[in-house]
Amino acid sequence: MGLDTAKAQRYIAFLRAINVGGHTVKMERLRSSFAALGFGAVETFIASGNVIFQAAATDVQALERQIEAHLRQALGYDVTTFIRTLSEVAAIAAYQPFPSDELAASGNTLYIAFLAAAPMAEVATKLQSLRNPIDDFHIHEREVYWLCRRALGESRFSGALLEKTLGMPATVRNVTTVKKLAAKYPPPA
Repeated sequence: MGLDTAKAQRYIAFLRAINVGGHTVKMERLRSSFAALGFGAVETFIASGNVIFQAAATDVQALERQIEAHLRQALGYDVTTFIRTLSEVAAIAAYQPFPSDELAASGNTLYIAFLAAAPMAEVATKLQSLRNPIDDFHIHEREVYWLCRRALGESRFSGALLEKTLGMPATVRNVTTVKKLAAKYPPPA
């Protein structure tokens, strides 16, 4: 029996460790993996582990665990999964964590790190202690907004250091990717 799309919720999964660090996954294989779980309307957006899909389930944490277990078996390594609804992605894309002139300044790039849960206050303080003239951080709900004021290669900060500082997995996307996802997949009216 197929998925009843009229009752299904549309989600975007942000996957960690897809097409980085020697883990190469074709998008067709990724779409097939999600379809094998019974999800509908499966699409991928660029080759960095962004999967759009429909599911009848409303327990996002259970969906994340289900996808992680399936991908571990299918790909042979752990793929931490961070799911957001279309409304959440729209809100994340629209959120302004820094002044407009900072975001628009030449050479500055905003990155968004997706987390499973909001960091504890002491962890947030630890992250803020890493601020410097190149890197600045803002935490809002389950996302960390990272403003890099130079080319990424000039920053001493990285996704790995973010995870170590927070003590939890994260996956990072450029704000341009998140805004394109929000524009292509708007929340239902």
